[in-house]
Amino acid sequence: MFSDLINRRVILVNRPKGVPDADHFAVDEMSVRDLEAGEFLVKTEYWSVDPAMRGWVNDAPNYLPPVEIGAVMRSFATGEVVASRNRDYAEGDKLSGMFGWQRYAISDGSDVDRKIDDTDLPSSLALGVLGLNGVTAYFGLLECCEPRAGETVVVSTAAGAVGSAVGQIAKIKGCRTVGITSSAEKMALCRDSFGYDAVINYREEDVAAAVRAACPDGVDCYFDNTCGPISDGVMTCLAKGARITICGTAALTDWDPIPQGPRVHRQLLVARARMQGFLVLDHKDRYPEAIAVLADWVRDGKLAYNEHVLEGAESARGAIEMLYQGKNTGKLLVHVD
Repeated sequence: MFSDLINRRVILVNRPKGVPDADHFAVDEMSVRDLEAGEFLVKTEYWSVDPAMRGWVNDAPNYLPPVEIGAVMRSFATGEVVASRNRDYAEGDKLSGMFGWQRYAISDGSDVDRKIDDTDLPSSLALGVLGLNGVTAYFGLLECCEPRAGETVVVSTAAGAVGSAVGQIAKIKGCRTVGITSSAEKMALCRDSFGYDAVINYREEDVAAAVRAACPDGVDCYFDNTCGPISDGVMTCLAKGARITICGTAALTDWDPIPQGPRVHRQLLVARARMQGFLVLDHKDRYPEAIAVLADWVRDGKLAYNEHVLEGAESARGAIEMLYQGKNTGKLLVHVD
């Protein structure tokens, strides 16, 4: 049935230690097999590139098993159903899901994230501000940090897909926002596009001193996407009753052995602060709630976004390394060739 369809795939060819680069992946091609009962075929349009993908390829304890050598790289993607033997999914349905870095994906529905019903907005947003990145920002900030109007919210990787949404949601909720990022270009993006009240360049400034200057009354909420030295600096500036969301560990290039840094117990004790780990998959049953609110904010011009789109499967091979080097200037995506 599909003998004329060629599936172009990005596969993992060797196990990295830390951040994978292009040499850890290869591009291959194979024909698409016929569908079995209950299955449908998705032709993908965009592949997502996310920090979590580093953890998915490393052989280290994680919330998902590592991608197997020779397997398609795990990732979220958007696409359209082009054939179906599943009554819940019809040809023409637009979907997002864990379809991987491949041109065609066969699914039984278990890896579908959602049907894309907000067709007045670009479908690529289902991988960014209207996908896991936006939902992470929404629940990670509002449920864990519980910001209140007038409080100061500090965000690391402030220009990234999650961080930029966190900063804007905090502004919508009446907070003052301070972003931490890595370049003059991203500082301008934080100010001009995402509305941060103050921005810190961690590569050129002493983070602790800069946070103290930007937050004279202390940090009420810290949305941590990095851990490491950046967070060490922020921890010295906590306000009484501060709340901290641990969302990512981008500053840690390796987890074995576990990096040793300053202990935070004393800062948390003195500030009577709360630190909580956050995983968006724990909120899966509430995704529609968040996406509906986020989509309205996008339509109303309250929530801006920026996308950095790479072209084709070959560009995907080095995309995770690019992300960790901070070379992207928005949500990093691969447009399928």
